[in-house]
Amino acid sequence: MNIANSVALVTGANRGIGRTFVEELLKRGVAKIYVAARDTASLAELLKDGDRRLVPLPLDVTDPDQVAAAASVADDVTLLINNAGYAAFDGAISAPDMVDARLEMEVNYFGPLALTRAFAPVLAKSGGAVLNMLSMLSLISLPMAATYSASKAAGLSLTRSLRAELAGQGTQVIGVLAVQTETAMGARLPEPRLSPLEVVTDALDALEAGANEEVIAGAQTRGIHQAFIADPQKVQAIMSTRLPQRG
Repeated sequence: MNIANSVALVTGANRGIGRTFVEELLKRGVAKIYVAARDTASLAELLKDGDRRLVPLPLDVTDPDQVAAAASVADDVTLLINNAGYAAFDGAISAPDMVDARLEMEVNYFGPLALTRAFAPVLAKSGGAVLNMLSMLSLISLPMAATYSASKAAGLSLTRSLRAELAGQGTQVIGVLAVQTETAMGARLPEPRLSPLEVVTDALDALEAGANEEVIAGAQTRGIHQAFIADPQKVQAIMSTRLPQRG
């Protein structure tokens, strides 16, 4: 799709990769961006320059009423970027309970599902595109982030199903896989880390090139992905040594 003159909605737009998506979309000539966050006060820094193309939108992706309201308000969207994410960084067994595991699934799986269902009729008007921000942990399980890995694996499976279902209305669906990135969330993972700009640039370049598949974003991600394709069991064995830290 062409980003120039498109209308985007970015979830989790207040920081990290989401904010970088907003900044890069503006550079590429987007007509409007609905910048979504649970607390719109957190968008103050992003909105301080008064760019009228930025429209703040209160949106908790786990709240069905807010999702429905967003689809009603933002009925001109041509590009939906499901970026909001949550990671507890705990093990499946070592976690004290399953509260965080459920929240990871709510944000990382049910959130994109709910948003895409709500916006599918909107996108049908233009064909449009959906971009789901995933992770290399969609393919590889990391025990120190066990339930996050599971939620991202579910997100990858969902993305592939959405692509198949939405093909008939001409909606492009890509999933972006990246390793640890220099964000508040990624800081919990070891260096070296990708810059958010490297991830976003690769993702948007692929989108504009017409990709309708998974995008392996960043040179570091591509190196790990190549190793995984060559010998997935070996890569998983290495990752399985990274266990949750016990108190």
